[in-house]
Amino acid sequence: MSDGDVLVANHVLDYPYARSVGPVLGAFFTALSEGRIVGVEGSDGAVIVPPTEYDPLTGEDVGELRDVGPGGVVTAWSWQVAPGRKHHLDHPFAWALVRLDGATTAMLHVVDAGDPGAMATGMRVTARFRPPAERRGHVLDLEAFVPEPDGGGR
Repeated sequence: MSDGDVLVANHVLDYPYARSVGPVLGAFFTALSEGRIVGVEGSDGAVIVPPTEYDPLTGEDVGELRDVGPGGVVTAWSWQVAPGRKHHLDHPFAWALVRLDGATTAMLHVVDAGDPGAMATGMRVTARFRPPAERRGHVLDLEAFVPEPDGGGR
């Protein structure tokens, strides 16, 4: 090998794992499989979506599960021009923080709006779930959020 030769070694770094869920996240995923979204009540009365297993303020167990949405408001967003092979939509979409009706916190998910001109902070969106036969208790049972008609977009 001379000084000008380059040594190349292909390597794939992968972290495959399986995760079990507890009673709170289990209830969240079950609700998604039923076409519903739930949050959990924190010690200060906040409704946290997606729910956490422990109260973020006290570290104690969280309170009651609460149904939220399916509509909500976009609090921040960014346009994904070219979806990658692991994205679950095969066309451009927005990543958005959506504060669902009845929730205090915002949930990160995708908005299938068609083009960036249809997106705006403060616009209303609603959940679009996969057909019941395709749901499996996974966050992608909530396929995307979509703009509500006259929902405050541009």
